Amino acid sequence: MELNKKVADFTLKTDEDRDLSLSNYAGKPVVLFFYPRADTPGCTIEACGFRDQFKKLQAAGAVVLGISRDTPKDQAKFRAKYDLPYTLLADVDEKVCNQFGVMKEKNMYGKKVWGIARTTFLIGPDQTLLHVFENVKPEGHAEEVLGLIKEWKKAQK
Repeated sequence: MELNKKVADFTLKTDEDRDLSLSNYAGKPVVLFFYPRADTPGCTIEACGFRDQFKKLQAAGAVVLGISRDTPKDQAKFRAKYDLPYTLLADVDEKVCNQFGVMKEKNMYGKKVWGIARTTFLIGPDQTLLHVFENVKPEGHAEEVLGLIKEWKKAQK
């Protein structure tokens, strides 16, 4: 993924088991956050952060989408349990994770595992990549993303 380059369209199943494409949101900035696993501590903190900032992100014109390798059913449970107001996408076969390069070798309690590196992409209304947040710390991340969107919007005027 290269900054200021167009992001290739993709289609995934939502937590409601419907197909959703990135191109559905042409004309709006998209916050696309990849998280390792639904309903785990760090992912819950991150997802709830976006929930708590959702109205402000919406007011800034942004769409929020979360992606993990969980099934649509697991995504639906996670969304319902924490009252998440945005769509979660299921990338069970890791196609989009690989497209965005978020699959990495990680160290989990001393064991090497292959999984999603917590990463957020800010995609512009014309589907160009505006910013990449790598090695995301869940606490305060949604506020950091909101701040960047506000700066970007000011620069557009």
